[in-house]
Amino acid sequence: MAAGGVSHPVFARVYTRLSEALERHGLAERRRALLGGLSGHVVDVGAGNGLNFAHYPPSVERVIAVEPEPRLRRTAREAARSAPVTIEVVDGLADRLPVPSGAADAVVFSLVLCSLPDVPAALREARRVLRPDGRLVFLEHVRAPLPGVARVQRLLDAGPWPVLAGGCHLSRDAVAEVQGAGFAVERLDRFAFGGIRSPFTFFVLGAARPEG
Repeated sequence: MAAGGVSHPVFARVYTRLSEALERHGLAERRRALLGGLSGHVVDVGAGNGLNFAHYPPSVERVIAVEPEPRLRRTAREAARSAPVTIEVVDGLADRLPVPSGAADAVVFSLVLCSLPDVPAALREARRVLRPDGRLVFLEHVRAPLPGVARVQRLLDAGPWPVLAGGCHLSRDAVAEVQGAGFAVERLDRFAFGGIRSPFTFFVLGAARPEG
């Protein structure tokens, strides 16, 4: 979900319904794969309505979940009450995280990088709050590898789609952004959600560590 500091009341309601449907059709399994190896202190950037929360393993001691959209933040706080780990849901922006430098063992981006107004700034913030041996994990929908589908994504991004979808951009290359921000990608799984090839269904699940 978006982490851009703008209220999107209509999209927040639509996103909540859509995301819950996607969970039932396989996205929950991907979230478990994303979060399963984490431990210690975690920052969940753009936590949305809190669908990650149920999938954090017991090895995670505490999660700071940052969500700027007020309606989604309220829903996330409700989800945090039944989570298997301690989760604090806070207001904040991806490029100005309310977390001390070097405090996180992991930073999570889940369906967030597509909607940020400044992706490089958000990834610099992730590096700032991560410990030197920390991990960045991400689950994002991305630019299609098929030229025809990618062309449609670019057309949608140039039209009304970002306005209707809370700032979402379909044609972004999340992996290139992560690498360009100084992270070394250690794990990468590309897939078409539900086996469907469309402008909305190409995803990537990955893990990376800060270089240098």
